[in-house]
Amino acid sequence: MAVLDRISDILKANINDMIDKAEDPEKMVKQLIIDMEDQVDKATQALGQAMGSQKVAAKELADAKAVSADWNDKAKLALKAGNEDLARKALDAKVGVDGQIEQLQKSYDSITEQVNKLKDQVTGLKMKLDEARARQNVLIARARMADAQTDVAQAISSTNVDSAFAKLDRMERKITEKEATAQAYTEVNGNATGTSDEFADLSHKAAVDDQLAALKSELGL
Repeated sequence: MAVLDRISDILKANINDMIDKAEDPEKMVKQLIIDMEDQVDKATQALGQAMGSQKVAAKELADAKAVSADWNDKAKLALKAGNEDLARKALDAKVGVDGQIEQLQKSYDSITEQVNKLKDQVTGLKMKLDEARARQNVLIARARMADAQTDVAQAISSTNVDSAFAKLDRMERKITEKEATAQAYTEVNGNATGTSDEFADLSHKAAVDDQLAALKSELGL
């Protein structure tokens, strides 16, 4: 059956190898789960159909056995009544039914064997699906981590760290020079202001002395 072939392929699939070959591992893992779920559904449907056939075969076999038993009972009844010819006819019919029973039994046994195989294969597929589901989150997390590591590595490789720090050093030196220049201007301006104040004090003192001398002269002192 095509379904069984597909089940076998999935059971033998190497999930990690499929992920390695996938452009997007996360999408591949999710798609794999979807595919396996689809195959489980198909396999389950096939198993259901096979079990339906098994039930039909079982009923046909049981019905044939019931007919055979009925003819056997009729043969006994005929013999008890002393009618051997009628008993022979009943047994003749029974033998014909017994031949059908033999064929029905073989058919039932064959179907039962196939059903048991299908059950084992479906069970194996479901176990594989459960395993895949359990590994899904781990595999997706690993894929995302790998992507993150790649992004960081690419970001680092695209940025010349040494060059960036060299530029920062040059900027710091320029700022330091500007700070020194500003400090120098401040000191120079501070000294100039002090000298001007000294001259202003001298001029003020001279004016006071002149006015004091004038008052003394006016008062005759």
